[in-house]
Amino acid sequence: MTKFPRGMTLVEMIVVIAITGIIAAGVALFIRRPVEGYIDAARRAELSDIADTALRRITRDLRTALPNSIRITESPPASGTFYLEYLQTSGGGRYRAEVDSGGAGDILAFTAADSTFDVIGAMPSFAGGEPIVIYNLNSDPAITTANAYVGDNRATHASNTATTITLTAAKLFPFASPGKRFQVVQHPVTYQCDPGAGELRRYWGYAITAEQPAPPVTPNNTLLATNVSACSFSYTTGAGTGRTGLASLSLQVSRDGETVRLFQQVHVNNVP
Repeated sequence: MTKFPRGMTLVEMIVVIAITGIIAAGVALFIRRPVEGYIDAARRAELSDIADTALRRITRDLRTALPNSIRITESPPASGTFYLEYLQTSGGGRYRAEVDSGGAGDILAFTAADSTFDVIGAMPSFAGGEPIVIYNLNSDPAITTANAYVGDNRATHASNTATTITLTAAKLFPFASPGKRFQVVQHPVTYQCDPGAGELRRYWGYAITAEQPAPPVTPNNTLLATNVSACSFSYTTGAGTGRTGLASLSLQVSRDGETVRLFQQVHVNNVP
């Protein structure tokens, strides 16, 4: 008689399944915490990267700000929504203030309106139509002197040669720069941090106005960070001459019960 190999009974199969389930549950208890820890760490790292990238972008931009052009508002008041605005420069140079030994050279006059002046040193790059600002001291719309937002020390570039800049109209600048400097402004820039919408946005390329727009009306805007749960911007100038400024930036990002808050300070050179 042929003997067939004995198979597995239903009871044995149930016992194997039960034992396997017990072993799997035990293993899961041991690996659950490490896996959850890894997921939490990855989430925190991602949130930190979002906040750090945004703050680094603001920091890099503030390095190019026109001296004394940074201004910050919270609008509506006590809402937690902050707006940081500044005038972004693309370069600058030194204007001629005295003729050379031979009596030649086109100086920039400060006693009457002038439309042309020579540049000492390298000529900055122009795309055309950029504002030129000399000796900016204020950003408060209530102060109308030496304020590029108001426009008393701002003129528009029309053309240039290798050595001479021509303005679109003759301009009498209110003050000469002690360092004979001028700055070329590209456009205003605003950072809007809105925890209500959970967003940090950058606006640029809109009209320069005395009052700070909140937010600016422009199609030029980009989203820098999402999941923003809180933020704070502040700006102070040094005592006395005010030749240095300190921007303090705080950004908090939250998701899935995790919160990361980063704080950064930016030293700004305000020498006009």
